[in-house]
Amino acid sequence: KGLAYVCHQKVEEMRGFEVQMSPWRDRSIEDNLQLFEDMKHGKYDEGEATLRLKLTLEEGKVDPVAYRIKYVPHHRTGNQWCIYPTYDYTHCLCDSIENITHSLCTKEFQSRRSSYYWLCNALDIYCPVQWEYGRLNVNYTVVSKRKILKLITTKTVNDWDDPRLFTLTALRRRGIPSEAINRFVAKLGLTMSQMVIDPHVLDATVRDYLNVHAPRTMAVLDGLKITIENFDDLNLPSTADVPDFPSDPSDPRKHSVSVDREIFIEKSDYKPDDSDKSFRRLTPKQAVGLKHIGLVLRFVKEVKDAAGHVEEVVVKAEKLTEGEKPKAFIHWVAKPVSAEVRLYERLFKSKNPEDAQALPGGFLTDIKSGFTDFYDRFQFERIGFFCVDKIRPQRNSSSIELSC
Repeated sequence: KGLAYVCHQKVEEMRGFEVQMSPWRDRSIEDNLQLFEDMKHGKYDEGEATLRLKLTLEEGKVDPVAYRIKYVPHHRTGNQWCIYPTYDYTHCLCDSIENITHSLCTKEFQSRRSSYYWLCNALDIYCPVQWEYGRLNVNYTVVSKRKILKLITTKTVNDWDDPRLFTLTALRRRGIPSEAINRFVAKLGLTMSQMVIDPHVLDATVRDYLNVHAPRTMAVLDGLKITIENFDDLNLPSTADVPDFPSDPSDPRKHSVSVDREIFIEKSDYKPDDSDKSFRRLTPKQAVGLKHIGLVLRFVKEVKDAAGHVEEVVVKAEKLTEGEKPKAFIHWVAKPVSAEVRLYERLFKSKNPEDAQALPGGFLTDIKSGFTDFYDRFQFERIGFFCVDKIRPQRNSSSIELSC
């Protein structure tokens, strides 16, 4: 149809808004077909020839490139091709072939709409509708696929599902259900303006959902051994039933936990002195309650290792009465299952890692140190939401791997 031509202009000559028309724009159809075959068969080096479309876009850009030469292997076709189509050429054709009704894109693609419609009409094929909306950015991370790929190729993150990213696969691995993401998006609404949100806005929506859908259980991340010296005198059962959803008394679901002479609590729930009057948990002079089993622990003595660190606390327990209640009740575990637990920090230090003025070295210079290394979800008492990481192989049959 005479609507494209092979051009030999350099990239620098094509860029800008006051570029000169290509001197090769009026070649004959026969010459262009032959030159395009030459491009296909590798008779030109990269950058020596491109196929360009004959149109002027509304913002003044002239004759966008449709095909360029790249001597790189393709992940599906290997070295079969050395010419590859551009986004401008491919996008509308793929949508048309796949019978897409509406192509939804972020606002930066608004300038591509005219080439989208032009090419479909020039080829006399079905033309979908392109709709643009404001892009959603998230503070302390990047959402550009190109920049995420850079993080992967530089081994800053493991892959697209690295839990510190905000891709859908990463959110899924982190244990965030699709229902929570849909609620979050619905809250934001649809706008043409670019939006920037803090991650805690998403976190709040996810917490609201998981709080009523994720069963609550007890887990200790940094354990301190507690020995109940009068355990036999208490005549306690070997197990206790704990509600899965204690915030909803009408929910009958529950699970069984072990009860034993030796239990583990968080190290942060014990202080060896009483100087901090705001501390409400176990100290030599202050008792503390155990959740769900109605026991109150009172300090007896410490057991220290050779370096002088507390490795065990011996206590005396008594059953809870209405007369005197402790200031706090803490979670605990008995006969625990070993688990590798990963707590993730933000990936970047800066609120806007794409700010070129604040970070002249680029976003890769702003990486925050942290673990680089989910679908049954749990709510750990007083700690947060975790889920089993089913992607990484289990190291042995007696351990599980959890991510938060």
